[in-house]
Amino acid sequence: MDIKKLATDVLDEVIKWRRDLHQIPEIGQNLPQTSEYVCNVLDELGISYKKGVGLDSAIVGVIEGGKGPGKTLALRADMDALEIEEETGLPFASTNGNMHACGHDGHTAILLGAAKVLNDIKDEFAGKVVLLFQPAEEISAGAEPMVKAGALEGVDGVMGIHVGSISTQGEPGTILFSKGSMMACLDRWTLKIKGVGAHGAYPHNGRDPIVMAGKFIESVQTVISRELDPVDPGVITIGMVNAGTAYNIIPGEVNIEGTARAVKQETREFIAKRIGEIAESIAKVSGGSVEYDYIFGAPPVINDAEFTTLAMESATKVLGEENVELMANPVMGGEDFAYYLEEVPGTFAFLSTPLAIDGTIYPHHNSRFALDEEQFDKGVAVFVQTALDYFNK
Repeated sequence: MDIKKLATDVLDEVIKWRRDLHQIPEIGQNLPQTSEYVCNVLDELGISYKKGVGLDSAIVGVIEGGKGPGKTLALRADMDALEIEEETGLPFASTNGNMHACGHDGHTAILLGAAKVLNDIKDEFAGKVVLLFQPAEEISAGAEPMVKAGALEGVDGVMGIHVGSISTQGEPGTILFSKGSMMACLDRWTLKIKGVGAHGAYPHNGRDPIVMAGKFIESVQTVISRELDPVDPGVITIGMVNAGTAYNIIPGEVNIEGTARAVKQETREFIAKRIGEIAESIAKVSGGSVEYDYIFGAPPVINDAEFTTLAMESATKVLGEENVELMANPVMGGEDFAYYLEEVPGTFAFLSTPLAIDGTIYPHHNSRFALDEEQFDKGVAVFVQTALDYFNK
């Protein structure tokens, strides 16, 4: 069976589905048009599914192999978009103020393509394919509700593919894997530094929280540069600092918000602890106090080595050895696909599909982000070949 040809044969449909989805981008957990579109395609393909698994717009499809029971493999695509005004100039660009600026339209179309192929050849394998069409990846609020609602019940393995240019490694058309840490956690923290307000001309009458905040902002970066092992990736980024109402008044408090990233759970916990300790020590010696909250979001994406080895072998069959690579290092972006990997062994992969707009390849979450649709058949082929090899192992 020529899986590569079967994938190429559905490419035109995959591109059509992607372009249709690209024009109806929706954000968050509620994706009425997108989920309706996916359900309509599944109906046309004759694939059974259940809608509302954990979230109203979440869809779980099922393809039963004709050769009887066997292992169950879940394949996942996220469907949500971003609140970005599109500026690509493409003929199928969105116009509703939202944009598929992270490739989720491509993910959904690729999974539909894989579903079509697998459904067409279902009499050739024993096992079950579960199709996970997930909302709310961009806010890390899609995978976990689906897992809690039983989307992975009876599932033995899971796989996902992300298109675009998340990693700078690999030429277009290359698929990248990791046999361990793939992506970082998605944590957020908030800090309120409390001082005593005073007139700007009489600072000795107050306890300046802005000075405390300045010391904190500088000191907290030493957690990464001086306290972590240089080969253990970590990030602490401050994205918001708010204080004051007038130029000549020392405010009573400063509010700071940021994100933290790590690829190991112990590093994640260490960063969370140290941010709080540094803030408290600075406030204490300066006569202030703090309120600190660390919100543990999606965990790191950690692939299963054995499953990843199988997936790489499958990808090599359909793409050639030259188009399959191991990542040199994890990336510090995050993905709530990690919640699936906490439940069952599996792998997440990056398919390089950048497309230049006006001679420039724009990054994810940019208003000019674009994808090379001609590479999508590779994602279909890898999904299908991996499923067949997994069932036959």
